[in-house]
Amino acid sequence: MVAAVALAVGVAVPVVVTSASAATPLTVAQALAAQDGRTATVTGYVIGQPTSTTTVLRSGFTADTAIAIADSASETSTGRMLYVQVTAAYRSTFGLLTNPSLRGKLVTTTGTLTAYFAHGGLKDPTAMSLAGSTPPPTSSPTPSPTTTTPGGGYDDTYYATAIGKTGSALRSSLHSIIKVQTKISYDQVWEALKDTDQDPANANNVILLYSGRSQSKSTNGGGVNDWNREHVWAKSHGDFGTSTGPGTDVHHLRPEDVSVNSTRGNKDFDNGGSPVSEAPGSYTDADSFEPRSAVKGDVARMIMYMAIRYEGTDGWPNLELNNSVNNGSAPYHGKMSVLLQWHQADPPDAFEKRRNQRIYERWQGNRNPFIDHPEWAASIWS
Repeated sequence: MVAAVALAVGVAVPVVVTSASAATPLTVAQALAAQDGRTATVTGYVIGQPTSTTTVLRSGFTADTAIAIADSASETSTGRMLYVQVTAAYRSTFGLLTNPSLRGKLVTTTGTLTAYFAHGGLKDPTAMSLAGSTPPPTSSPTPSPTTTTPGGGYDDTYYATAIGKTGSALRSSLHSIIKVQTKISYDQVWEALKDTDQDPANANNVILLYSGRSQSKSTNGGGVNDWNREHVWAKSHGDFGTSTGPGTDVHHLRPEDVSVNSTRGNKDFDNGGSPVSEAPGSYTDADSFEPRSAVKGDVARMIMYMAIRYEGTDGWPNLELNNSVNNGSAPYHGKMSVLLQWHQADPPDAFEKRRNQRIYERWQGNRNPFIDHPEWAASIWS
């Protein structure tokens, strides 16, 4: 009898779980940003079978050994997919050759976040679960619902290490949280802005930041009346240019009319000046730019995000707010006192909250904490 018990204990029998792991699941974007060998639980929609770094089969599956998952069931870019290894214990339930109907369904899996097919991946799964299916994808993305829950509903997960802190301790904690991100190229920024700044009333258009104009997504470029990529934290302030990192961080990049972008240039932000052509409600003078009232808070929170995200610890300049309007190429942006006023006067609206959510879910896997917790600005820069 004792021998029988010992034998039972010593034999490991793989089990396909039918409920999610107790760990708080990461999004696919978060998992792609954390390819450091940690063990994590990730939830995503099954897109297909990965066969190379850039190829994912959506039909005609050839094996049960891997699946590609994403945060959207209609995802087409392999760069936003996580390649998940399907080991022998799970192939009968989660292999696409055996289960082609798995495509489009929501799966939760726990394993090691590490490269697979030379691509962001999850290997050696210890649990896999099926959470159900998704409705058929529509022709255009459906905006994420806006929530009024404090912290956007992320206080117990994403912001857990920051809750209850103030001042320098809060700043340090937020930096550690938001620095974990997927970095995209400057070319990818075009595609990102067409998603993050989509006109809620017209899925074919984007809203220009300073102009407020709804304009066709297809008119991006460098010609007259085209829209281009505006660096709200002027890229010369710290001299980071358009390199991958602060130069491509979508949290401060916005669509804007080419001529208005040129008028703003690398000026700091402040009140006053002469009206800006093609940007009603905006003003400028020799050393500063004032955006229209509806986006003054947006501008302030983008500048605050940059000051916390880039602290000079990861090869980029230490970006800081100050009260100057003549910062030039120094890694500073002002005018801090005015930006704090704008932040208070223009709180986050539905468009800004949706934008924050889209960047988190689909592009970078990190959030702007001053959209989720506006009160944190005063705690850090009071």
